[in-house]
Amino acid sequence: MVNKKIVIGVIGSDCHTVGNKIIHHKLEENGFEVINIGALSPQIDFINAALESNAAAIIVSSIYGYGELDCQGMREKCNEYGLKDILLYVGGNIGTGNEDWESIEKRFKKIGFDRIYKPGTSIEKTIEDLKLDLEEKK
Repeated sequence: MVNKKIVIGVIGSDCHTVGNKIIHHKLEENGFEVINIGALSPQIDFINAALESNAAAIIVSSIYGYGELDCQGMREKCNEYGLKDILLYVGGNIGTGNEDWESIEKRFKKIGFDRIYKPGTSIEKTIEDLKLDLEEKK
């Protein structure tokens, strides 16, 4: 059986919550158990929630433009806390405006994120990828 526990939240000083609520609802609708740490969340809150719940994935949202800064070192921290196999997804307005998406995506891959979603990506796409990635981990 696939672990369907997913930690979600809005990282850093970002206080946007509408998208977070939509993600939460859609994940539950698709059979996932959601641990929603809410907005204004530091990396360690995502990690602690994943440890406490034995989650299979962390989905980080950011809209305010500083997502890359907020996500630096997250994979290393996950590894340090024993979460080497956890899936790390990130999405939203995670770049600095005028950059091409390929550059942003490469940088997030380099810092250890498994999936990177540009603004406007549907949650259905994320759910499809999540199901695929969790099946592959079995």
